[in-house]
Amino acid sequence: MATLSTTLPTTGGTAIIIPSKPNALTISYPKLASHVSAFQKKLARLGIHPQAAVSIALPNSYEFIVAFLAASWQRAIAAPLNPAYKQEEFEFYIDDLSSALALVPRDSFRQDGPAVRAARNHQAAIAECYWNGHEVALDIKETGKLSGKGGQAVQRPQPDDIALVLHTSGTTGRPKAVPLTHGNLTRTMKNIQLTYKLTSDDRTLLVMPLFHVHGLLAAFLAPLFSGGSVIVPPRFSASEFWDNFITHKANWYTAVPTIHQILLRNPPPSKIPKIRFIRSCSSPLSPKTFHELEKAFNAPVLEAYAMTEGAHQITSNPLPPAKRYPGSVGIGQGVEVKILDQKGTEVPQGSEAEICIRGENVTKGYLNNPEANKTSFTKDGFFRTGDQGKQDEDGYVIITGRIKELINKGGEKISPVEIDNVVAQNPSVAEAVSFAIADEMYGQDIGLALVLKDGAKATPEDLRKWIATKVAKFKVPKQIFLTDNMPKTATGKVQRRMVAEAMLKQQKPKAKL
Repeated sequence: MATLSTTLPTTGGTAIIIPSKPNALTISYPKLASHVSAFQKKLARLGIHPQAAVSIALPNSYEFIVAFLAASWQRAIAAPLNPAYKQEEFEFYIDDLSSALALVPRDSFRQDGPAVRAARNHQAAIAECYWNGHEVALDIKETGKLSGKGGQAVQRPQPDDIALVLHTSGTTGRPKAVPLTHGNLTRTMKNIQLTYKLTSDDRTLLVMPLFHVHGLLAAFLAPLFSGGSVIVPPRFSASEFWDNFITHKANWYTAVPTIHQILLRNPPPSKIPKIRFIRSCSSPLSPKTFHELEKAFNAPVLEAYAMTEGAHQITSNPLPPAKRYPGSVGIGQGVEVKILDQKGTEVPQGSEAEICIRGENVTKGYLNNPEANKTSFTKDGFFRTGDQGKQDEDGYVIITGRIKELINKGGEKISPVEIDNVVAQNPSVAEAVSFAIADEMYGQDIGLALVLKDGAKATPEDLRKWIATKVAKFKVPKQIFLTDNMPKTATGKVQRRMVAEAMLKQQKPKAKL
């Protein structure tokens, strides 16, 4: 089995393009390998040892790329984090992995940003990370728990080393830590390369965040595995998308349906470039959007199915001339896919049950969570995805529902229990129940039903502003419903679906936020 250090080409042409004015930063494969190796040595000198966690709170950038690869080469655990998190969110993730180091953008330390404060509270070393025109700098601000541990040996990773940990929301509310080894990642990289026949002639425009498994694996690592090129703007911008795509000669991209819809709603370029394929993943793509994309951009649209526990890709519709089905997420790609009942028995073809997967890309289990591991795997080693679906006679998977209660907002999986627990801390709130509501742009968004304490005068807008101080922007509810009585079952239990139906049918939202 391979590792991230052995799959990165050390010869060849352009690896990374960072769009900027007046001239883009263009990095060749030999230069990238040199920069990663130099940064790895800096991490070793600082004291990063095998399986030390490195929290990476950086935006999409060349410094993120170098830091991520260097941490994995040093046999450390790379832990990318959304740089938009609030301090409490950073604290949870840094504490959960006992991170040895937090990497933050330039000037974050002077500004005493939320990631800096969180790292300091958990004695993690703090370093600013930025491109200085010659190399990626590691500007150490506090040594924290690494004090006196510098001068570690430069390492060579092994296939079974954990290279990456990402957290995924669970139905209990506490995010679960998903460890992915070098073997898991390189297997997915190979699967994606084979699915889309990626070569050194291919170039993609990265529009997904690198702290998300979709952006990291499908839009970044798989193209590098193939010897191709990746264009990395700091963020997705509809107004700059086509300029970057055409100027830097991209020929494919992968995104969530929300981004596809945004591109369809914005003016297209005067001449559509030749696009080899468009990939859609992380939340359901409607057949309507599928057909609109193919017509507007004259390219095959290939919907895929993925999850963090599978190191991203599980199934995908194949390239032409093979069949691609709107409304289906395609066939297994280097992954065994079975539709199993609760006993782990395969159901007849065409019947609905839980989509279960097994393969070299799939995590062996969550970190420090034996209860979740017990319920998440069958006796035959299949991982239970929590998604309900069926397969047609050709093996194409159709997802028909969600067994678990996670809210899928444009590819971001949000635990309603997490939202409930945050809102319950508000002194005006007696009961809080969050749930998924339909949304044209994101597929799903967050609805929140509230019972206020006697005498409380808080308005939905007051509550929304308060929630925004506690969680990242994408977790703030779109609609807040005030009610005098929370709907419950005869036994007094809250069922989110029942609450959602009652709020949407029986009363108008007090605020549409």
